[in-house]
Order: sequence, then C-alpha cells, then structure tokens
Amino acid sequence: MPQQGLDALFKPTSIAVIGASHRENGAGKLVMKNLLAGNFKGPIMPVNPKHEAIAGVMAYPDIASLPRTPDLAIICTPSNKNPDIIEQLGHKGCKAAIILAAGTTLEQLTQMKHSARSHKMRLLGPNSMGIILPHLDLNISFAPFPAKPGRIAFVSQSAAVCSTILDWARHNDIGFSHFVSLGDACDIDFAQLLDYLARDRHTRAILLYMDSVQEARTFMTAARTASRNKAVLVVKSGKTQLGAQLGHLHSGGNLGMDAAYDAAIRRAGMLRVRDTHDLFAAVETLNHAQSLRGERLVILTNGGGPAIMATDTLLSRGGKLAELSEQTHHQLNQLLPPSWSHTNPIDIVGDAPIKRYTDTLKILLDSNDCDAILIMHAPSASVSSIKVANDIIQLLKHHPRARRVNILTNWSGETSAFEARRCFTEAGIPTYRTPESAANAFMHLVEYKRNQKLLMETPVSISDMPSDQKTANGLIQEAFSQDIYQLDTHEVSHLMAAYGIQTLPTWIASDSTEAAHIAEQIGYPVAIKLRSPDIVHKSEVSGVVLNLRSASEVAQSADAIFDRVGESYPGARITGLMVQPMASRAGSQELHIAVRSDPVFGPIILLGDGGIDWDGEEQAAVSLLPLNMALARYLVIHALKSGKLRANRSHQSLDMEAVCRVLTKVSHLIINHPEITELDIHPLLATGKELVALDVNIKLQPFSGDGQARLAIRPYPSEWEETTTLKDGRTILLRPVLPEDEPAHKDFINHVSDEDRYQRFFADVVIGHEELAHLTQVDYDREMAFVAVSDDGKILAVVRAISDPDNEDAEFAILVRSALKGAGLGRLLMEKIIRYAAIKGLKTLSGVTMPTNRGMIGLARKLGFKVKVNLEDGEAELKLQLEGAART
Repeated sequence: MPQQGLDALFKPTSIAVIGASHRENGAGKLVMKNLLAGNFKGPIMPVNPKHEAIAGVMAYPDIASLPRTPDLAIICTPSNKNPDIIEQLGHKGCKAAIILAAGTTLEQLTQMKHSARSHKMRLLGPNSMGIILPHLDLNISFAPFPAKPGRIAFVSQSAAVCSTILDWARHNDIGFSHFVSLGDACDIDFAQLLDYLARDRHTRAILLYMDSVQEARTFMTAARTASRNKAVLVVKSGKTQLGAQLGHLHSGGNLGMDAAYDAAIRRAGMLRVRDTHDLFAAVETLNHAQSLRGERLVILTNGGGPAIMATDTLLSRGGKLAELSEQTHHQLNQLLPPSWSHTNPIDIVGDAPIKRYTDTLKILLDSNDCDAILIMHAPSASVSSIKVANDIIQLLKHHPRARRVNILTNWSGETSAFEARRCFTEAGIPTYRTPESAANAFMHLVEYKRNQKLLMETPVSISDMPSDQKTANGLIQEAFSQDIYQLDTHEVSHLMAAYGIQTLPTWIASDSTEAAHIAEQIGYPVAIKLRSPDIVHKSEVSGVVLNLRSASEVAQSADAIFDRVGESYPGARITGLMVQPMASRAGSQELHIAVRSDPVFGPIILLGDGGIDWDGEEQAAVSLLPLNMALARYLVIHALKSGKLRANRSHQSLDMEAVCRVLTKVSHLIINHPEITELDIHPLLATGKELVALDVNIKLQPFSGDGQARLAIRPYPSEWEETTTLKDGRTILLRPVLPEDEPAHKDFINHVSDEDRYQRFFADVVIGHEELAHLTQVDYDREMAFVAVSDDGKILAVVRAISDPDNEDAEFAILVRSALKGAGLGRLLMEKIIRYAAIKGLKTLSGVTMPTNRGMIGLARKLGFKVKVNLEDGEAELKLQLEGAART
C-alpha cells in the first residue's frame, strides 16, 4: 500500500471521530477533548447517532452523513463494530484510520485488512492509543498527557509504555516530533514508520519500543536505511523465554530468539537499550549530546566512590577510560592538592571549590587526551551544587573547544542536585541522577558509534573463497534419495569440502571388533563416537571416548558405549561408531559454530566456546546471515568482548582471519543450500591458521521456492551476473556491486573527469570512505547497482537504481569512465537496469541530468524515456513507464 498514504495519518486536513461520546473516561470523550485542546485548523467531525453535538461540536449520525470525506478517522467503538466501520469509511474515500479497540479477533482483523486494501486505506492499530503530532499541536489519542514539540520520534507497540514515556517526558521537559502508539500493527508497522520518519525534517532521532517484528526483511531494509541518516534506538521486550511468550500474547508476533533480535538491531546500525530506565537516559543523551568523535572518556569528580561506580559500569560494558598525557599530569599536579587521584578518574577531593572544578575542566578541554568528559559532583557542605553547575555551564558556553568534546554530567543527591540538573537540562547538557546511568548513557553513544561503523565497514575481498555449489547440491539430493535427513561427520565431509571447510577423516564401524580393526589401520591415539539419530547429545550416554591407545581399549570402550545406550535408551537406533584419529590439541582452542533457523529472522549463525552442555542463545554470539569477512570479524569480536568466546592464553592465539574465513564459508553454504535447516560444528579445533571440524552434524529438509526469501537480509544476487562483449570486442562482466568493491570504486571515481562527476552528482564532491560505503554497501532488497568490470578487475561503469518504500518508482543514475565514452557501456547498463526494474515490478524508472548532457538525453530517448527539460532549474527529467514491460 502506498507509503504516501501515511501523509493522511501525519498531515490530516480533516478528522472524523467515530464513536465520539459524552461517556466519562470513555475513549470517545478523551479523544475529542485532546483534539479540541490543540490548534487543528481543519474540521473535526464526531460521529454518534444518539447526540446532536459532542463537546460542543456538531455530530453526525453515521459515516454516510459526513459533509466531507475525512483524511483521517479515529475509531473509538468496540471491536465487533469495526470491520463494518472500516468498510463504510473505505466507501466514503477516507485515506487512513486509527483503531483504538483491543480484543480484536483474527476474523475481524482479516475483514478490516481486506477492506482497507481494497479501498487503498491505511490502518494504525488495533489496540492503539493514537498519535500525537506536537509540531501541528495535534493530539489524536486518548493519552492522559500531551507532548511538547521536539526532535525525537517515539513509536511503541505498548500503550502503557506510551503513557509512562509521556509522563516522564513532561517531567523532564523532553519534546517529540511524533508520538505513535502502534498497537497490533495489522497494516502500518515499524518498517513503514521508519521509512516515513527517516525522511521527516522535524525528526532527528527515532525511539522504538517493540514486542516483536512481523516482516523481518522489510523491517531490516527500513531500519538500515533509517539508521544511515538518523539515530535509531530500540527497547525490545521479551528477553527471557517467559517474557517473549507474554510479548507474543500481547502483540501476536512470532517468538524469535532475543539474541537474534539483538543481532538484527546491531546489523541495522541501530542501538538497543536494555530497559525503559536506559531508554530515559538515552532520550536525555539524544536530546542534547552531539555525535561522538571517539571512545576515550575522562571522569572528573569530587568523590572517589561515585567515580568507581561509574568506572565499573563503563568497563563492564566494554568502555575505556582515557589515558592522561604527561603534560596534562604536570598541569594537574600544579593545580590540584597532593591528595588528588593522579589518574583517571580525576578525583579533585571532596572539598573542591568551584574554581578547582572549572580550572581542571579547562585543562582537559585544552588537551587532546579525551573525546568525552563525565563531570560528577557529590553534595558538599563547603560548596553549592547549583553554583558549581552554573559556573561549569558558563565555562562550557564560552570555551572555544567545548564543542569538540562530549560533555555528560552526574549531580548526585535530591533537593539541591535536582535544581542543578534542571540547569544542565536547560543549557542543553545531558545530565543524570546516578553514576551508573551517566556511564550507561556514554556507552549508548559508544555502542551506537560502533554499530554505525559496522554499517560502513569495508570487507576484505577473498578471491579464493571455494564454493562448489553443484557438487554440494548433488550430495544433498543423494541423501534425499536415500531418505536421509540427518548427516554426521562421516557423511558431510565431501559437502563441507565443497566449501573449503576441513573435516577430520572419519571411518564407520558397526561393532567393537570393527572399531578396533580400523584403529589399528589408522594409528593411535584415536577417538570413538556414538552414531544414533535418536540421541541428540552424545554426552548423555558418555558417547564420546578420546585418546584410546590400543585395540583392547577401543573394543572395551565401544562395548561400554553400547551398554550405556541399552540402559538409558533401550529403544534407540544405533547406526554404528565413528572412529577418528586424535587431532593434536596442544595449544589449540575448541570453538562451536552452529546455524539455527529463527522464526522471525531466518537463518542465524552462532559462535561460542566448545562445551558439552551448550545453550546457544545464552552461550554464543549471534549474527544474521549473510556474512562477509568484515561482518564475520565483528561476530568474533562481539563473542570475545561478551565473554562467549574466551581468548586462548596459549602461545597459539586465535587466528582472526582463519576463523572469519570459516564463518564466511559456512554463510555461503547455508545461503546456497536452503535444504540445510541446522548445522553444528562442535568442536572446530583452531590451531593457529589451521581449523579442523572434528564433529559436524547437519539436518536437511526438502525445500522449494525462493531460497533467499527466508533471509532477513537479501544476499548478493548472483543471478544478475552476466558476461558480455563491448563494441571493440572486449569481454566484460556485468554484476551487482559488492561491499568489497570499495577500493575499485574509488579508483573508478578517480578516472572520471570533473565535468562528468559534476553532471552525475550536480556538485563538486569529494568522495571519501563514508560516501564510497554508501555506494558499494547497498541493500539489494531496495537498491541495485550494476558494475561493468574488466578482466583485470577494474570498474568501468556503474548504474544504480533506488526504489521507494512502496516499490513503485526507482530513481536511477549512471556513470562511465570518461575515457570509455562511446564504447557502448552506457546502453548495456541502462538496458540491464531497465530489465531489473521491470522484473522487480516497479512502475516507473526516473532520473535527472543536466540539459547539456546530450549523450545521456539521447540514449534515454532511444530507450523509451520521456524527457522534460527545465532550463530554469538547469535539469532534464527522464521518466520511463514500466507497467506492461517485459518481466523476463
């Protein structure tokens, strides 16, 4: 449904209130009260068959009697009446409706969605509290409090959380650009609101409170797009299994792993905060703090205890204290009493007068030792908390370097400290009640910066990444032909080898005698492992025995395994024993890599330490697929920092590149073969650069349809690769752009003339890393860029198209190396992007160039574009209608 339909929700010119009433504390009365309290310029039309007027405004008996079609209707009636009301509003031509009622049945929901779609009408809710648009002085809700204008948009699935946030914001003088109670999101959801708010000029940051996500692909696409432009913070309920189940009952969403949500939020460049307390602190930070330049924090305090609490919180969340330079140490020694801390945190002693605070702060601001300063003050009998705060505010207001450093403050205490904190808030300086909340707020900035860096990271190109998809497909189909749906190490070795993953040689024995004979042949020491499709965890029956050094040991251990299975699982099927040579564990580290299918985000990859009792969600770091080398590196770093993967203290340290290569290979395997539903490599023995899978288990299930559809992030679309020939006979590869193309793209831009660059970008631009990251790290679900690549890997030309959120129109741009104009590259790429747009189902393809760019205008006309030249604006608009165009 059209994204532009949201204008009726957020910029209505007329509003109908269906079910407006006089009933005390009823939604119909509260909505009318809130609407009339604002400054809405358009007509407000209450609908109630029993009253001639509601709150002094003429009422209408039914929707058909409304004197004009409302842009927006807010429906305050019981849920059983709402399907018919939606149908009536649709016939009337209403463009959007907010549904307040809770308790909507699935049948009612289906009827409302069907009516809304047939009439191209947008729905918010049901179970919504409504919306507040402070910039329009418009409160279309039954909220108990209004909201003042600000630059933060808040969207919540929970109406109760909305009320709490509103109350807190009123107390702390925080304003909003939009305040939206999403409810059960039968139509308008997080993705569509993110798309809208990302383009809204009143919104600087977006806060989300979510129970669940319904459409992972659209959510991730919208979230990644929004977070490139604005800070997006998320509170996700349901961290525990019980909490998730309650969230499911509340919103009806799928029960996804909390770790998968965490991974999705990081991957999209958003920031997750842990709870509403953290959210309040994050709002305070976002409302005032500037972008973080770096992670080095200095703590300035008059009390050691609070500073220690802040430091503990900082370090526990992976933050770091700044190191003071010799010059700064010298200056502080000259200024402070001998009993100062002589380190960071800088404790200037409890009786510190105001001048000691301001002089120390000047030294820190004049230095290059830090990126942020947390100024703390504990109540003191010798100095006024408010006076210290006001003098610091004045210093920060006039110091020339104050804006180069992030400032956060923590004034502990209640009565006097409350007034001091109010002064900081009015001065636009973030302030917090406790040391822990101040440190957490700083870490919000740090983690957000890290997630944004992840969004812009350039992966290392791996030209030798093996991927024998044909062989792997054959092996999987062979397993299906034999009704085999679970494979162990012996059976997957060739499948893993097709993707360059080394497994330990494995032999199968049917009994203890054969196991002993195999051991004699391969040499000691050996390991034997139970094979049984009915026993998931071999440890339950001590089904793995290591370091066996003789035939008798092998035979005795094998018989003991069979006996234990008979006692514990008498009906279990036993398909034999695996016999493996013992891999050398000296200086090695055991890792566990697993792939699971999350009900919301699809295939996810887990990384942690090896162990017998392994709970993936609790003991592993998680990432969404697909992975490249840069994303794999972040997964490993996240696993190390979170303690899910312990750094090996032996002389053979974990080889980051080798682990990342295996993770990336596993990603390719899972993406290319949707029949694989689960995979476990446990353990993966890491010895320097050598990584060997000792035990592998794979679960298979027949699959038909689009394998990419199960992924929350669309992987590289290899189906769009093609080789073609230029006019001069040169062979080139046309393919989608890759994140790894950044260096080649930079070289390409450098071989385009200033004039051609100006015609492409309409400005003299300097293309740095961030710009190149935007150009090469595209979301294939909404954007496509095709590059023409020569045999030596050089990019010769690029065409890109970015579609709107509704997949109706895409804007294209094309650029060719200046020395290669006339070689036919432009036509080849334009024909390819037109074919792509038609297959994607877009209705129009449009672009803008300069009237002087005759080559582009001529080519566009030949390809069927309509050209409209506007000499006053210095633009030529190009538009191609795609409806009815070939879809193959």
